[in-house]
Amino acid sequence: MKGAKPLNEANRTLLEAEIGYVFKEQERLDRAVTHSSARPGKDVNYERLEFLGDRVLGLCVAELLFLTFRDAKEGELSVRLNQLVSAESCAMVADALGLHRFIRTGADVKKLTGKAMLNVRADVVEALIAAIYLDGGLEAARAFILRNWEGRAARAEGARRDAKTELQEWAHARFATTPVYRVAERSGPDHDPLFTVTVEIAGAAPETGRDRSKRAAEQAAATRVLEREGVWRKADTAD
Repeated sequence: MKGAKPLNEANRTLLEAEIGYVFKEQERLDRAVTHSSARPGKDVNYERLEFLGDRVLGLCVAELLFLTFRDAKEGELSVRLNQLVSAESCAMVADALGLHRFIRTGADVKKLTGKAMLNVRADVVEALIAAIYLDGGLEAARAFILRNWEGRAARAEGARRDAKTELQEWAHARFATTPVYRVAERSGPDHDPLFTVTVEIAGAAPETGRDRSKRAAEQAAATRVLEREGVWRKADTAD
């Protein structure tokens, strides 16, 4: 492998133990943990692997959800899928495996924090999935994904985000569009207003929510769509 130095034997052994897979072709593992900043201008980084790994992850998690939640409708499955394959979820897997110890980056990237570094950790997880897939086939990649996502899938319902976030993900997955909220009415005195908000999604019927703040009314409207479309069951929502 040209460019960045390969992982040394000790680190390779430790990393393979963490991910639960021993590579036949060591170059694939080296590439999966190498950021483009480690060797600018050279095609020895994880970017192409990340592209493939994202698709393999999506397939395996979709299959996992399909088999686990047999009574769930398409809308609910889509929301769960988007949550589980998000950058945040992938970064959590990276952190659980301690991948930050093995990622090779340039000096500038080492200084990154927050969302930027979260994306790097997430990208490396997707690249590892692709590297395992290319090296050992779909069954090897599926085994890695199940070890790291099966428990997360079972807990996903308890980790549900707010109604507006859930609705946005559902609308993107179902209609490739973003919900639009508008205040239809504001009534009551200034010290105790009542907002009526309508949420509109191209391709779906609108819904209306009412509450004492604009934000709460938006949440109420989003909740009504999620319940109507079967993404949320009424018993699952908070009081």
